Amino acid sequence: MKMSKPATKVPKVKEPIKIRFKALADGSKSIYLEKYETYNRTEAGTITTKKNYEFLRLYIIPERTVADKTTNQTTLALANAIKAKKIVELQNNHHGFKNTASKIKTNLVEYIRLLADEALEKSGLKRSVYYTLHSLSNHIRQYAGEATTFAQVDKEFILGFVNYLKTAKNFNYKQSKKKVESDTLSQNTQHNLYVKFVYVLKRAVNSDIISFNPLDKIESDDKPKTEGSKREYLTIEEIKVLINTDCKNKMVKHAFLFCCLSGLRYSDVSNIVWGDLWKDNEHNTILRLKVRKTKRNEDFPISDEALRWLPENEINDKSRLIFRLPKNEHANTVLRKWIADAGIKKSISFHCSRHTAATLNLSLGVPVETVSKLLGHTKISTTQIYAKILDKAKKDALSKQNGIFD
Repeated sequence: MKMSKPATKVPKVKEPIKIRFKALADGSKSIYLEKYETYNRTEAGTITTKKNYEFLRLYIIPERTVADKTTNQTTLALANAIKAKKIVELQNNHHGFKNTASKIKTNLVEYIRLLADEALEKSGLKRSVYYTLHSLSNHIRQYAGEATTFAQVDKEFILGFVNYLKTAKNFNYKQSKKKVESDTLSQNTQHNLYVKFVYVLKRAVNSDIISFNPLDKIESDDKPKTEGSKREYLTIEEIKVLINTDCKNKMVKHAFLFCCLSGLRYSDVSNIVWGDLWKDNEHNTILRLKVRKTKRNEDFPISDEALRWLPENEINDKSRLIFRLPKNEHANTVLRKWIADAGIKKSISFHCSRHTAATLNLSLGVPVETVSKLLGHTKISTTQIYAKILDKAKKDALSKQNGIFD
């Protein structure tokens, strides 16, 4: 009896284009295409998959009636027809028949919002890239309209947007509690929005939505600049006053003083566990952690003075958080009350502990290169800012002598 060969299993091919939906505030859903294009980037045959998006300006509405359901079925059928056509175009591109004319019609505002959602999915933090990208999309809409496409973005468009930002109202995605609606954007906010626009256009180039970056034609003098921000810090005398002042949250007090001596950020000190501490061969205490901002593993030597502010590890659990802190916003509220009770007339946030660590070490004679490493700075120029702050403080102190014998 002749044995039949087992059927060969056909590998499932990944669909290069998928239909996706973005929920809108009115309950409807915007339909867009998510495209995956695979190609060989190098002569060695390295395979790279590139993802980009195309908004169809088609919408699924809430189904309240039979007519609504019929409308949605028709809309989905049209979306699927467009998707099928795009798959053919993608295959043509793969074989050398490239057509990018339709991509440049991608809606700029919706593309920015999609990148914002992508950033939120990665970080989980709304007050970060997500927040700024949403603010950028709102300002682009105010400047050029909701229907703005990449085809409109050229040198004149960008220069006009930069000029718009100079007088634009502050209507951020989430209204700032510190400002009223009539306030205009600060110089630093204008710069941050421009930086995010740079990011958006680079992504668009990489996704083949635009063939070149119009920002290449913008002169440096035409780009928004940052303004020097005041970096508040505490002196040794002020730290001594704080030590002797009660704080309603003892954990916040101890964590803040620990950061004034170690230079840790709030995002790091609120996540360190007892197992992150270890002793080197010379019995020095080292804190080893992955810094949340830079995503790099760093070793931070911890002084005996800083160790004084660690709480007790009562159950000897290495996986336990060292400082059980409230959210940063609440910690800053507690901190401001504590600072005021100490009679210190400075605007101090938790992040100022990091400024304090930098100036404290420099004032004690620690070389700027060493301080840079202690703080985990990627550029020594960042640390040198604190050296300039100290120099200015010395000059201001000396200037107070002027006229005392007149």
